[in-house]
Amino acid sequence: MDENELTRKIIGLAIEIHKSLGPGLLESSYKECLYYRLKMEGYFVEKEKPMPLIYREVKLDCGYRIDILVGTG
Repeated sequence: MDENELTRKIIGLAIEIHKSLGPGLLESSYKECLYYRLKMEGYFVEKEKPMPLIYREVKLDCGYRIDILVGTG
C-alpha cells in the first residue's frame, strides 16, 4: 500500500467516525475512536508518540507528540 492509499483510508475512517459521533466532541474522543478503528483494520498504530526537536545536531525534548502514527506493518 502506498502513501496515497493509506492516507485515503485514514481520512475515510476519520470522516466515518465524525459522521457517526457528530460534531462538537473533544478532539480526544475522535482520536481514540480513530486509533481503535485503525488497530481493528490491522494497521500498526501508536498514539501520543514523543517526537524530539533536533537543533544543530542536538536532540531537544520539547514535549512534542505525534497524535497518531500509522504504519502498514
